[in-house]
Amino acid sequence: MARLLIVDDEEKIREMIGKYAIHEGHEVTLACDGKQAINLFKKNDFDVVILDIMMPKLDGIEVCKKVRETSNVPILMLTAKSSIEDRIEGLNAGADYYLTKPFDTRELLACINALLRRQGGQVDEMVFGNTTLDLSSCTLICEDKSIRLSAKEFDVMRFLMQAKEKNVAKELLLVRVWGFESNATENHVEVYVGFL
Repeated sequence: MARLLIVDDEEKIREMIGKYAIHEGHEVTLACDGKQAINLFKKNDFDVVILDIMMPKLDGIEVCKKVRETSNVPILMLTAKSSIEDRIEGLNAGADYYLTKPFDTRELLACINALLRRQGGQVDEMVFGNTTLDLSSCTLICEDKSIRLSAKEFDVMRFLMQAKEKNVAKELLLVRVWGFESNATENHVEVYVGFL
């Protein structure tokens, strides 16, 4: 689980990103403008900052520069400003990645995961009860036993561990692990859960 600060003056976008991030198992804090974002950043530790550019009080470029004065936290700029000059300005201000609106949620989540992987340490493993999933080696560890998972087994296990005690529908696992475009069926889910 990572702690995300999501900063966007559009409530629908802010809440949509937050909903998807929470579904992935992350802890989310929302801010509606740059000034609020800076205040929250000073009081909390975040693993990733997702930042809009065009906001009241303090724009995303200024927020990014202020954050960079004291922290190397990964910053993902998420904005409607899509020209090459805008991208250069955002990256030069200290952003690690620049994603333009409208965006595909899967790409956004992949970007967040990529930024988290760069941090190492705190996001190298997921733990639930006496079971640990090592994200760097795709190894599942339970007490003194361990097994290296295949890529698909790893994806299924990671999703189940993110859900923790919640029930996960087969249909949801199918979409999240195999994707919308896949020809896989619910039987595939049953087979891989059986393997695990």
